[in-house]
Amino acid sequence: MDQRNGTLPTFFTIAGISDLPALQFPIFLLVVFIYLSTLAGNIAILLLICLYRHLHTPMYFFLANLSILDISSSTITLHKILLTFVSGDKTTSLTVCLAQIYVFLSLTSDELVILTAMSYDRYVAVCNPLRYNVIINQEICALLMSVCWIWGFLICLETFLELTRLTCFQSNKINHFYCDVVPVMKISCNDTSFLEIYILIMGLIVVVVIPFLLTLISYVFIIVSIMKIRTNTGRRKAFYTCSSHLTVVILLYTTLICQYFRPVSGDTLESNKFFSFFNTVAVPILNPLIYSLKNKDVKLAFKKFRCKMQANNKQRTRQN
Repeated sequence: MDQRNGTLPTFFTIAGISDLPALQFPIFLLVVFIYLSTLAGNIAILLLICLYRHLHTPMYFFLANLSILDISSSTITLHKILLTFVSGDKTTSLTVCLAQIYVFLSLTSDELVILTAMSYDRYVAVCNPLRYNVIINQEICALLMSVCWIWGFLICLETFLELTRLTCFQSNKINHFYCDVVPVMKISCNDTSFLEIYILIMGLIVVVVIPFLLTLISYVFIIVSIMKIRTNTGRRKAFYTCSSHLTVVILLYTTLICQYFRPVSGDTLESNKFFSFFNTVAVPILNPLIYSLKNKDVKLAFKKFRCKMQANNKQRTRQN
């Protein structure tokens, strides 16, 4: 496409992680491994939560929603890399591209508010344990998760509508491995100043800062309550209940700040691929690992499941 004369393309070409032919197969193998690991880890979390009654608690209900979100987020971003290697087709339609941006931004917003709801859950568990079952009941959990899922898709709707109003692009090549809002804005020859300001205000203040502040406030109260515990054992036990969630929160907010809240430039777009890859690949695969390795209840459920599978295998062997 002639970059001097901007037009509205019917399709975009996704550049991918690298243009080097020699790297395509290793990248494909890496993405397949990571994607399958993400599916396996998060599906295992969902399976354990469904099978074992001691995991039928609000915290694991929130964790199940987080696992569903991680599976969806990985699928929406990584599927194009896999399809491109198999079919050789790097193109995607304008409609699909914009829809991918909307869904991915919505899922990211959902994840932030779900983590905020989880921080509130930890706050009640540590600061008000005697009333925990009264405050965090099934109705409240269902209401919180409903609000979290609806919130993300509503808050990103205006961004999607603004993108559909773009009528002029200098190029139809998106310098990314999936359709993301910053690379698309970069190649548009329309005035995107309003969209940039809107994303900065809504993205920074509403989507990121408010959930971050609510999470921070929860942890301030949690830390104050932990410091009031007289025994070191009690302090460690109280902090241990929050350590997995706190690790995930720090990891996600760090990658989002590095990915989105920097000036838009060519160098930024290149480095943005790294942070996007980490955010869309590493975070979903690390979440189940963090909650599995740092959570006694999950490890106990996994141990029971493994023992049950081994017993079933031995029984089948004897029958054969």
